[in-house]
Amino acid sequence: MACYYNETVVFFYNISHKNISDTWGTKEKVVVALGLLVSVFVIFTNILVMAAIFMNRRFHYPIYYLLGNLAAADLFAGTSYMYLMFHTGPWTVRLTTYQWFVRQGLIDTSLTASVINLMAIALERHQTIFTMQLHSKMTNHRVVLLILGIWAVAVIMGLVPAMGWNCVCDIGNCSTMAPLYSRSYLVFWAAINLLTFTVMVGVYTRIFVYVRRKSQRMSQHTSQVKHKETVVNLMKTVVMILGCFVVCWTPGMVLLLLDGLCRSCNVLTYEKFFLVLAESNSFMNPIIYSYRDKDMRDTFKRVLCLCCRSKQSDEHSGVRFNTLEQERRRRVQQESYLARRARDAGAQQENGGRLVLKENKEMLESSDS
Repeated sequence: MACYYNETVVFFYNISHKNISDTWGTKEKVVVALGLLVSVFVIFTNILVMAAIFMNRRFHYPIYYLLGNLAAADLFAGTSYMYLMFHTGPWTVRLTTYQWFVRQGLIDTSLTASVINLMAIALERHQTIFTMQLHSKMTNHRVVLLILGIWAVAVIMGLVPAMGWNCVCDIGNCSTMAPLYSRSYLVFWAAINLLTFTVMVGVYTRIFVYVRRKSQRMSQHTSQVKHKETVVNLMKTVVMILGCFVVCWTPGMVLLLLDGLCRSCNVLTYEKFFLVLAESNSFMNPIIYSYRDKDMRDTFKRVLCLCCRSKQSDEHSGVRFNTLEQERRRRVQQESYLARRARDAGAQQENGGRLVLKENKEMLESSDS
């Protein structure tokens, strides 16, 4: 079996009949410009979410730690997409096979982290909702271990193609959308993700049925009603996040599945559109948080105001901190001003005394006469 480790990326693209643009046309420039704009927005909004969860003590619970980790996965996705924008179009020709695997591996890692994190959130909600609790009793130590485990699995899945599950030594099995990936790997990856989506939808459906039945039997006591509303509102927020993720990523997963199973399907027609749809999911979560959670929305405002105040403080401090020569001159001016004031006050006191003596003398002379 022949292997082609020394071949360029162009060689594999020609095998898969996927064209690489040689020059920067209008289409390529627009795609890269929009991609970079989306990446910057994704990075900014998800940093905002992570800062809000860190600052607000009301969010120091397992469910919010997992939502913060989901924001970290989206942040990683934005960074990966930015890297992709700087290594796409005519720049693809200059990539080595190693650089190409890094480019694709970053995207795979970010998606895997998001999927596993959503599954962890679904299981956490299943555990708490069935006891009608608002927050899990999971310790912070276990949450940290869970988050580390999520990223370990995500990194491994991102490295799998580069470690051997590719078509470098099986040139007849190269995919069309990802020319160095094996079709069998695309089928495996897409099928696993679609199955995970289905399981998560099933879990949340079961939770909703349970909550609905439980709510009908609950007392109308004010505290119970308020607790129920809080639980349901948090559930709706999480389900909206899951629904948005499924809507944005399912078309791309189906396209990858078709690429792996159908050699005659023209998957390249919708590739870029579905990639943009998938990437747009990374900045939808902060919008959902702002729309659904008032505490999160208020914390966003506090974070932004804190950044503005910090910037103003830096500007003012730049005015205050002068050079040593400027400080010496300022002290000399202050001392001169104080000495002048003292002299003026002494003169006024002396003139006042003379005026009193003159008035007393005139009064004595008038009395003698």
